Amino acid sequence: MFQHITVLKEEAVDGLAIKQDGIYVDCTLGGAGHSELIASRLGPQGRLIAFDQDDWAHDNARVRLAPYMDRVTLVRRNFRYLEEELAKLGIAGVDGVLFDLGVSSPQLDEADRGFSYNHDAPLDMRMDQHGMLTAEMIVNEWEEREISRIIADYGEEKFARQIARKIVNARAEKPIETTGELVELIKAGIPAAARRTGPHPAKRTFQALRIAVNDELGAEETGLEQTVRVLNPGGRASVITFHSLEDRICKQLFAKYVERCTCPPDFPMCVCGGTGLLKLVNRKPILPSEEELELNPRSRSAKLRVAEKL
Repeated sequence: MFQHITVLKEEAVDGLAIKQDGIYVDCTLGGAGHSELIASRLGPQGRLIAFDQDDWAHDNARVRLAPYMDRVTLVRRNFRYLEEELAKLGIAGVDGVLFDLGVSSPQLDEADRGFSYNHDAPLDMRMDQHGMLTAEMIVNEWEEREISRIIADYGEEKFARQIARKIVNARAEKPIETTGELVELIKAGIPAAARRTGPHPAKRTFQALRIAVNDELGAEETGLEQTVRVLNPGGRASVITFHSLEDRICKQLFAKYVERCTCPPDFPMCVCGGTGLLKLVNRKPILPSEEELELNPRSRSAKLRVAEKL
């Protein structure tokens, strides 16, 4: 069993307004915290389909969800194939979909996966161990301009160009093979004064590489678009994000489908008949409580958005 503290657990599952006989999807099984809570609220007629592309998540879930396996189906695939996999199961519509985006604590803590800048390990960063692209391939084979772009865009790192230059210069001597080597190059690319404040100097670059290796933002957008289509009327989506790029995609996608009136503001009543597919359950994102932040500092950047299909 893996040590994993589920972020915004009650809030995200409460947001789904679980019906005992409903069909629910956990797109990010991870440590199975959300799945366990959803399954515990289902009756014998209810059903949970849980997606994860990581083998450890499935091994862990078979133990943690053992009391509920009569109503749980595990799918070893990325949630970007949501519609395809539901069709295979003969499911046309669902009553709720949950996303807990980003990397799981066990993935960060498992040193040899290469997600963490605190452990020296091979430069891997694949969530799906069957995937082709690794972080080592990006830092050793991609053009300097592309490396700089992903570090700037996905890591929001202002020293992206200097870091990319250090990487390209170093790999001309010998390939960059470990997280430890990469951390030293990142540090060398950031001015000493900037390294003294804020989070670990490698945090943003490692985040950027992880997002690129796993195409996380592309998967999020695809998965959310499909969620809007598969939800039954009255069904809900609960989405937990951990950084501004993920949150922006979710916010914009929900906004795209929210009902809108286009009448001039001085009209006494709506005559445009403007309709949308979604309504926001909370106007502002739900944030972790003080207690949760104390218990789990990793939750500090989490935001939960909930929308309901009209």
